[in-house]
Formats: sequence, structure tokens, C-alpha cells
Amino acid sequence: MSDRTLTEAPAPASSRHVDAGDEGYSKDLKSRHINMIAIGGAIGTGLFLGAGGRLAGAGPSLAIAYAVCGVFAFFVVRALGELVLYRPSSGAFVSYAREFMGEKGAYTAGWLYFLNWSTTTVADITAAATYAHFWSLFTDVPQWVLAFVALAVVLTANLISVKYFGEMEFWFSLVKVAALVVFLLVGIWLVATSHPIDGHVPGLASITDNGGLFPAGVLPMLLVIQGVVFAYASVELCGVAAGETENPEKIMPKAINSIMWRVGIFYVGSVVLLALLLPYTAYSSDQSPFVTVFDKLGVPGAAGIMNLVVLTAALSSLNSGLYSTGRILRSMSLSGSAPKFTGVMNRGKVPYGGVLFTAAFGVAGVGLNYFMEEEAFEIVLNFASLGILGTWAMVMICSLFFWRSARRGTVERPAYRLPWAPYTQIVTLVFLVTVLVLMWCDGGVGRTTVMFVPLIAAALVGGWFLVRGRVAALASARD
Repeated sequence: MSDRTLTEAPAPASSRHVDAGDEGYSKDLKSRHINMIAIGGAIGTGLFLGAGGRLAGAGPSLAIAYAVCGVFAFFVVRALGELVLYRPSSGAFVSYAREFMGEKGAYTAGWLYFLNWSTTTVADITAAATYAHFWSLFTDVPQWVLAFVALAVVLTANLISVKYFGEMEFWFSLVKVAALVVFLLVGIWLVATSHPIDGHVPGLASITDNGGLFPAGVLPMLLVIQGVVFAYASVELCGVAAGETENPEKIMPKAINSIMWRVGIFYVGSVVLLALLLPYTAYSSDQSPFVTVFDKLGVPGAAGIMNLVVLTAALSSLNSGLYSTGRILRSMSLSGSAPKFTGVMNRGKVPYGGVLFTAAFGVAGVGLNYFMEEEAFEIVLNFASLGILGTWAMVMICSLFFWRSARRGTVERPAYRLPWAPYTQIVTLVFLVTVLVLMWCDGGVGRTTVMFVPLIAAALVGGWFLVRGRVAALASARD
């Protein structure tokens, strides 16, 4: 398949890049799927479950952390959007890294993305099992059993076809958005009417009488940023899905541009309301803060319904992770930098080898839930954050190389562009390094995670020496 640039004028011939990983997919994702996938990518487990513990640690200042991280998440997805309109690809940033940075860049980008989603898969099934324990029916069921069931259900649906994935993600995202809208409306009404919640009167006093915006100082707010970054882990998903949709040049700009106001309303708005409704000390890491509010409100069945919603959010994230990693691994497999079986597709045009490979790490996560039930979510969240930081960094580096190539005249940038390039990319990269430093300063699991960075780097280098022969052979065959 010949590549194309979606601009008003054709790009120079030297910019043409053929990626075998883009062949064989069906174009079954519609505009409504892409828009809801973009929403789902901006609303995930990190908000529905992770916000409780982070709000308890940082207080109302958590809203500032969400806003700052949201800006950089938007820069990342906007940079990816420009690349998508230049050349839609199911390999997404791995394909762009291959074009502008060579096979080493594609190899690094792909395996960092796999690190992100393989660990996020564990986080999602852990979250799903945690939510299920809310109901008395599942209280006595071991957490690892519930985690395994969640993985099996979503995996089965993901293997059928991209259309099933799109429909599942559409309805998952619709449920999440509807629930947050209801929460925002109910929360605003509770604050406006000063309706008591568990004996507490909502309002600004919930913040001012409990230590203010920074009850424990500024440092806790800075230290939770790595967890907040995890909350935005799926924003790049719409870029991966662009390769399986028709007319991405019409659909993608609208979907990407809407992410900014979604961040403002759903993330920042929700955290502000949570801080106004109850003192930050009322929240905890073992329960969704939204469930906490409705539970204390005493509305019959409301907490159970909200818990069902947050369970849906976890399954949605799991669904997205299996989908996107399968496509990325196929792009890598056909270039030689991933196992051959991850490039195999089934009759439904699903790269089931890559999907199953990711799911295998989910099975390992089931074991983690068996041996370390209490710490499982926090451990994998930190490792997932490393993968996210690496993935976002690779997107921005690809964007910088693309910008440089455009300056040289070898490619042409589309009309839809990342603003203020190249300064936006540089500032974002500095931010990502800062997050890594904050993880080290946080101590505990965060510092231990950063200590694994040299080992991850060594594994990437060692892996490259194992696959470079096959990569070179396939490249020669294509040439």
C-alpha cells in the first residue's frame, strides 16, 4: 500500500514510506467509534480508581496536577494527530519512528509501548477485581479469580473483529461519559443547595476548613504527578485506531481537539467537585471516590450503580490495551523486531498473535493478584507510568524529526499541526524527564521503579542484538 500525505499539496516523492504492517486491516471503525474511543482514552481507570488515593494524599491540589498533565497529554496527542494526517497507520508512532528514526527507533518505541500496556493490563484486571468486591456476591471470591474472569471476557470479544472492539468501546465510553455527566450534575446540585452528605455540608468550607488547597504542602501534589500521567495513558489510542477507519482526515482533527475540553470538564471538574463535596480525608485508595460520595450520600443503589460504571471503565481500558498493542506488535513483527506469531491475523482481520501475547502478561498479573493482592495495583501502576513516559517521549521525538524533515523540504506538514513546534516538543520532553525525577523523589515503589530503568535499557539493547539480523534481512527483502 502506498502511503499518502493528507495535505492540500502532495509531499515530495522522497517522503514516501511503505509499511507492511498497514496491510490487511478492515476499515470498519466509523466516526462515532473514533470519537468515543478518543473520549474513552481520556477517561480511564486512573480517574475512577486512582483519584481516590491521590486525593487523600495531595488534597484538592490534585486538580492542578490533572490540569498540568492534561495540557501535556494534549500536546502529545496533537503531535500524533499531525503525523496521522500526514500518513494514517495502524502502527501509529512505531511506523513513524521507523520512517524518521529507522528500525532502532521503531523497535524502541514499540517495546516501550508494550511495557506500558502489558503492565496496564495487569492494573486494569486488578481494578476490575477490586470493584467487583464491592458487591457482597463477590466478597468471598478471591481477587485473582475475578481478575482472570475479567481478562477472559474482554479477550474473547477483542479477538472476533475490529467492529466488535469498536462497538464495545463505544458503549463502554458512553457509559463512562454518561456517569460522569450525572455525577457532575448531582455534585453541582449538592454544592448549590448545601445538601448534607453523611453529616457534612458541601461547599468551599470542605477545602478551606481542611488545610486549604495544599493541606500537606506543594510536594505531595508534585509527587502524585506520575500517577496522574497514568490516568491519561490511553489518549494516543485514537491515533492507532486511525489506520482502521475511513476518512481519518475528517474524523481525527475533531476527535483530538475535543480532548482538551474533556480533560477540563471530566478530570479537573470532577476532582474539584469531589474536593467540594467531602473533605479530602474522606477518600481512600481502596475505593473509587465517586463510589465514596454516593455511598455516603445514602441514595439506595446509587453506590452500586456507580461501582458498575467504574468497573466498566476498567474493562474499557483493558479492551483498548489489547486492541492497540496487538496492532503495534504486528507492525513490529512484519519488520522483524517482534516475534513472528504476533504478526498473524485471523479471519476477522484481527492480529490475534499480538493480542494473545499481551493477554499472556495479563495472566501473569493474575498471579501477582494471588501473591500480592494489596500491592498489585500500585506496583503495576508505577511500571506502566515508565512505559507511558517512554511512549510519549517517542511520539514527541518522532514529531521533532518530522518537523525537521519538513524544514528540509523532504516532507510536507499537513494543515492540522502541533502548535509552536519545535518548542512544544522540547518542553514536553523536559516535563517527562521531570516526572521521572519526581518518581525517584517519591521514594518507596516509585524509586524502586526508576531503579529498573537501567535494566529496561539493557533489556532493550540486548533484545536489539537478538533481532537486528532478522530486521536487516526483512529490510533488504523489501528494498
